[in-house]
Formats: sequence, structure tokens, C-alpha cells
Amino acid sequence: MRILDPHIHMTSRTTDDYERMAAAGVRAVVEPAFWLGQPRTNPGSFADYFDSLVGWEPFRAAQFGIRHHATIALNPKEANDPRCRPVLDLVPRYLDKDSVVAVGEIGYDSMTPEEDDAFTRQLALAVEYELPALVHTPHRDKAHGVKRTLDVVRESGIDPGRVVVDHLNEVTVAAVHDSGCWMGFSIYPDTKMSPPRMVEILREHGLDRVLVNSAADWGKSDPLLTVRTGEAMLAAGFSEDDVDRVLWRNPVEFYGQSGRLDLSDVAGTGPLFEGSSILRGGS
Repeated sequence: MRILDPHIHMTSRTTDDYERMAAAGVRAVVEPAFWLGQPRTNPGSFADYFDSLVGWEPFRAAQFGIRHHATIALNPKEANDPRCRPVLDLVPRYLDKDSVVAVGEIGYDSMTPEEDDAFTRQLALAVEYELPALVHTPHRDKAHGVKRTLDVVRESGIDPGRVVVDHLNEVTVAAVHDSGCWMGFSIYPDTKMSPPRMVEILREHGLDRVLVNSAADWGKSDPLLTVRTGEAMLAAGFSEDDVDRVLWRNPVEFYGQSGRLDLSDVAGTGPLFEGSSILRGGS
């Protein structure tokens, strides 16, 4: 089993986690910029954090044979803090970095006017820099939040095939499926999605445009829940090729649209991508 975890916050994990992930088949990760739990009070603290996502964290991952990429953005929660708003002027500097494969996490937390503005401006940056967009959906009133999200995506003019709407569940998946956007699912021990529930969604909605991630943030989480989802798929009768598609080929396809996804020295990539233009440096 080979895995590209398309949304995992390794800043909140230990080196032991990297070791466990590598042993379980995780070959690459994408780490989105997010809220760190403690409020940040100035753009400089974001600059230090963004620097760690494109510098220190790729180095740390490489010690275990894992390729690390990042997405950069002002996250929805902190878009409401006037002290953080100037970060929107800082983001473009990082969107030029080689290891940045999308704009994100953007979207909604509480669906405020400030979040509307930050969401719209950062979707425009995704279009300008020809990058995919990773969209966070709110924890509360999720169905309404997803509807509003899809409206903003349509109004932005971005190709829906370059957008993943994340943290979906059984209530919200159909609308995103029908929109043409990619569908993201975060697997957690107690909240959001579980491996058995994910299997049922795959049975009902298919494998196209599906990204399964472990998120693995500061709360109760598990960086191996992508692995557990793959195991649940096999136990439910899905083939090894189906698992490879969901856990490897789908995230490669989505983030490969950035033109920056570099898996050239990742073990186990196999011949599937030989000559592919979506992998910088070949396979």
C-alpha cells in the first residue's frame, strides 16, 4: 500500500509519527497552513510558520523518506482577526515556492463577511498563480456552509476540477460531487469520518475525485487513518488497485495540477507515472 496523505498537519506531530507513517506506506504528504490553536497576533508569526512549512518540515520528513509539500493561505478562522488580515499581502510571496502545491486552507469557519473577503481574494490568487485550492468547510451548519462555498467557487471563475472541498460527510458529499469539485474527507478517531463510513461513501459515490486524509492536527487524531481506511476498503471487497487509486493516484492527480508535485526520489512510486507531465522530475 502506497499513500500520499493529501491533508495532514505534521507541524503537530512528532518524529515518531513520521517513522510510523513511513513504515506503513506513507510516501508523501501535503501539509496545509492552518490555525495553530494559539491566536497569532501579527503577520510576522505567519511568516515564521510559512517558512517552517517550506523549509524545516520538508527536511524533517525527508529523514524518513517522505516527500513533503505544503499549501499556503490565511486560514478562515484567523481571517476574522484584524491583526492577521495583512497576511493576505504576504501569501503571494510563498505561492512562488517550489514545494507549494495549492492555496489553502481557505473557505469558512463562521461564515462572516471577513471570511467571504479572504476566501474570494485567495481563490483569485489560486487562479493567478495557476494553483489548485484546498477549501475548509465550517464545523457548524455544514450543509449551509458547503452550499455557500460552492456558490463562491462558481462566482470566482476557477475551474471546479482544481478545487477540493474538504471535511465532507454523508450530508454534504452529493452537492460537491455534482459541482465538479473534488471531495475531501478527513478520517478521525471520534469525529468527522471513520474508515467504515468512508467505505460506504465510496460504494455510493464512486472513486472519482475523492481525496482521503488523516488531517492529524492538535486534537485527538491518528496519522495512520489513511492506512486504516485502505484496510477497510480491502475488507469490504475493494481491490488493491481501488485502494491505490484513492490513496495514491487521486492525490497525485489533484496536486499534480500545480506542476510542482515532485515525487522523483520517492520509493515505491512505480512505473504508473513514467513520462507523466504532472510529476516534476519524472518518476
